[in-house]
Amino acid sequence: MNHDEIVSGLILELRRGTLILLVLSQLKEPMYGYNLVKKLQDNGIPIEANTLYPLMRRLESQGLLTSEWETSEAKPRKYYKITDDGSTVLEKTICHWKKFSKNVNQLLEGNKNDK
Repeated sequence: MNHDEIVSGLILELRRGTLILLVLSQLKEPMYGYNLVKKLQDNGIPIEANTLYPLMRRLESQGLLTSEWETSEAKPRKYYKITDDGSTVLEKTICHWKKFSKNVNQLLEGNKNDK
C-alpha cells in the first residue's frame, strides 16, 4: 500500500473546498490573480495560477465574484471582487467551517487520547 499516494489524495480533497473559502475571504477588496496567489502562498497556502484562475472563473459564473479589467497601467490586469451574494455565501460558510473544524478537532484530540 502506498501511503503517500493515499495521503496526497486526501489532502487534495480537503484543499478543494478550503481554497474556495480562502479565495472568497481575500476578495473583499479588488485584487488581481497573481497578487492573490502571492498572498495565499505568503500565508502558507500554496496554489498554482492554473488552479486559481479556473476557480475564480467558476465563482464568477456562480455570481459570487465579479471581475473588471484595469487598463490604466502599463500592463492590463483583471481584478476580482466578492459580490453581495458571495459575501452571504462566505459568511454562512465561515460559520459552518468554525463549527465543523471545532468538532473535527475535538474528535481528533479525543482519538489521540485513546491511544
